[in-house]
Amino acid sequence: MQQLDRDTLQRLQLTRLNQMLVNILPSNTFYADRLSQLSLPLESLEQLGQLPFTTKLDLVVNADARSVAPNRTFPAGQYVRLHQTSGTRGRPLKILDTHDDWQWWIETWQYVLDAADVTPDDRALMAFSFGPFIGFWSAYDALVYRRALVVPTGGLTTAARLQLLADTEATVVCCTPTYALRMAEVADVMKIDLRSSATRVLIVAGEPGGSIPTVRNRIEQLWGARVVDHSGATEIGPWGFADQAGTGLYVAESEFIAELVPLTSSHDATNRGELHELVLTSLGRFGSPVIRYRTGDLVRTVTPPDANNNFLFLQGGILGRADDMLVIRGVNIFPSSIEAIVREFPIIAEFAMIAEKRGPMDELKVVVEISNNKPQLLQQVAERLHTVLGLHISVEAAPFGSLPRYEAKSRRVIDRRADAPN
Repeated sequence: MQQLDRDTLQRLQLTRLNQMLVNILPSNTFYADRLSQLSLPLESLEQLGQLPFTTKLDLVVNADARSVAPNRTFPAGQYVRLHQTSGTRGRPLKILDTHDDWQWWIETWQYVLDAADVTPDDRALMAFSFGPFIGFWSAYDALVYRRALVVPTGGLTTAARLQLLADTEATVVCCTPTYALRMAEVADVMKIDLRSSATRVLIVAGEPGGSIPTVRNRIEQLWGARVVDHSGATEIGPWGFADQAGTGLYVAESEFIAELVPLTSSHDATNRGELHELVLTSLGRFGSPVIRYRTGDLVRTVTPPDANNNFLFLQGGILGRADDMLVIRGVNIFPSSIEAIVREFPIIAEFAMIAEKRGPMDELKVVVEISNNKPQLLQQVAERLHTVLGLHISVEAAPFGSLPRYEAKSRRVIDRRADAPN
């Protein structure tokens, strides 16, 4: 599919879009109301741009009393999977999938496994909690589908997971970028040399880190293994997979229609290199479809680095989120930009970003966790932040082990500005 020329790919997308709309309308009342003026079949993808966007807020405010998403097509008895969003931006939302939907997840995940060169000979350790969040549930079944040996670790401590990693000689590890660093930290305490383990690749998701060079390089150095990034969402599906060099993400355009929304009216959506919001339409998920879904992910497109892959390529993967952006004294700051700088300093174990008021002014400080207070290091980090971001950011030390560790999505941003007295 990746080698299809643009015209052929768009014809395929149009065919699948029309097929999806025929299958969900009018029984999907959420979209039947929104698309009541739609005449099928659509004759071109340009007509998609005339349809309304779908947002997370649309799903949340129209959810039922149990917080189940409203964009369901079929009677309740046809659904076999329930997952829940993390709730980091509003109350958690429950999303349902039919058997056919879930098979679509599994088959779409094969793009990620191809990027990681996974074969039936691999042994994959799943370093996540197996809770209601989507996590790596679809990866688990996609690996089983590929006939790899899958090792669950839900409920285990990090130390127990590292022991199981050694016992099973796992060649693949699935986790968040933050948890890959945490496992390396615990391995160091346990005197385990991860570079000598059988692990050859880590498939990471849930955070931008897998496509941030400093984060990716640090994980690869600690593990002696390759990092393959992936992106997806409970509401949307597994839409992104890494290029071989790990410099960004491809959108699986055989399964999703991608649109780029300019951040300002002066920007052109067709201009490569500019920052845009990614909008996605899923093509194979009939039970809980999303049409023109505003992901909130900020991306930058460039010419694909692989001549054999014509899918849309996002340089650096997800560069930030529209709702994560901090505006400090008129400067737009993304947490991923700060992480990219902090990870240049391997001595820093963990960090946090705190936004607060100093009188009428917004201030941002970065707290870094190091084993010994090193004023020179703090100055170096502050100077690097100022050079790259153009903003004076104070850097403070925290005792080693004092900041939270994360298995799933990290929460390193603490915004106290609303708490300041007026």
